[in-house]
Amino acid sequence: MFLRYFYNEKLAHASYMFGCQAVGEAIVVDPSRDVEPYLKVAKAEGLKIVGTLETHLHADFVSGAREMADRVNSTLYISGEGGEGWRHEYVGDLNHRFLKDGETFKIGNLTIQAMHTPGHTPDSMSFILTDGAAADRPIGIFTGDFVFVGDVGRPDLGDRAVGLVGTADMLARLQYKSLQRFKELPDYLQVWPAHGAGSACGKALGAIPSSTVGYERLFNPALSYTDEDAFVEFLLDGQPEPPKYFSRMNPTNKKGPALMKDVRKPEANLSYQALLDAKAENGAMLVDTRSADQFSKGHIPGTINIPLNKSFTNWAGWLVDYERPLYLLIGQGRVDEAALDLYSIGIDNYAGYAELAALQQYEENGGALQTYQTTRPSEIAEKVLNGEVHVVDVRNDSERKEGYIPSSQHIMLGYLSDRYMEIPTDKPILVQCRSGARSAIAASILQAKGITNVINLLGGYDEWSKQGLPKEVMTAVV
Repeated sequence: MFLRYFYNEKLAHASYMFGCQAVGEAIVVDPSRDVEPYLKVAKAEGLKIVGTLETHLHADFVSGAREMADRVNSTLYISGEGGEGWRHEYVGDLNHRFLKDGETFKIGNLTIQAMHTPGHTPDSMSFILTDGAAADRPIGIFTGDFVFVGDVGRPDLGDRAVGLVGTADMLARLQYKSLQRFKELPDYLQVWPAHGAGSACGKALGAIPSSTVGYERLFNPALSYTDEDAFVEFLLDGQPEPPKYFSRMNPTNKKGPALMKDVRKPEANLSYQALLDAKAENGAMLVDTRSADQFSKGHIPGTINIPLNKSFTNWAGWLVDYERPLYLLIGQGRVDEAALDLYSIGIDNYAGYAELAALQQYEENGGALQTYQTTRPSEIAEKVLNGEVHVVDVRNDSERKEGYIPSSQHIMLGYLSDRYMEIPTDKPILVQCRSGARSAIAASILQAKGITNVINLLGGYDEWSKQGLPKEVMTAVV
């Protein structure tokens, strides 16, 4: 048996390819939109991709199942559970099979059994794999977003991101029942989840890529509960804010994402004037992908800063307007990387890019670069405590509960573009997060909105706390 693990660090997304060398066939599990890595490995291993398994309708990335079917005519194996509202609508004339709980199919010596595991979503399906050439018992289970290493899939995305209001409690109870079935599986069974640490599909995912049923039974907190009500309370408490783009992914994957051959290619090597014209003429959004330090020292007014690093995809999903053309200012050699990141979450309105030379051209033609100030807690603490600056805390709710700078206003970064008008502008605005990275993005957003007197707190709340400066903690509501 052949098994290969693929991991997209920016999405914390794991996908898999398994195959039977005896017949030269392989299946991909929960593929990302960029299918080239799977095709490359299959070719190198002498395997033909004949199928794609989808564990559920994903809400955090664009699935590559339709793309794979178009490229190699693979069969789609998808959940037939969860009701009509949870069916892939695009399958049409594509080779496909809706699987029910307990159904099996084979490729070569490998047998795949469907196990309906609702909870994260109503259609959630796990797949148990048996290598008949080596054993008469299964080797592992692809759990999708059902069971992770150290965590389980959150049940509230339907409520908070998909628009199915009032479903979180019901799905949490389904998750509890599904976990009772999971705990009955053999201890030795390997667990292959669809996400790792950093994914917003759970609240405490481990960084280890795989586990076993026995290990999760012993050490996964969600599997320790024997009381359903207590489990539901535990599971729903403390779930992170789902990124805005999650609300688009479920319907996109349900109706079928555009094939990459049909997605408009971005215009290359544009001038700074072309960027400004696009902004003026059609309301285009301009994103500068340089580091926060570089951006703070000089940028074209009206641009926002989303550094092209590990967090780029997440913050692009939060902050990019899917309805407006998007243009990037980007370093040479990173164009393809950024495009794949954007397409992975359905930002198909990526219209063009300018390389960093455009900044120099802008200045040479009389343009004035905009800057913002940075400071350290020790340098500005006195002004903060005297009320001479207004502090905006852009951390998550869970971070805020741990403690905050006195008199600070809390607006989570992802909502800042919608709520910036709530910020008083009669004094300088100090933006802060945990370390200074997210607040740098916040500073760029406020400047793009016309609020110019902005300061970013380097070191953020962590450094403020380490220096023993005053802080407050939320009082529990009794």
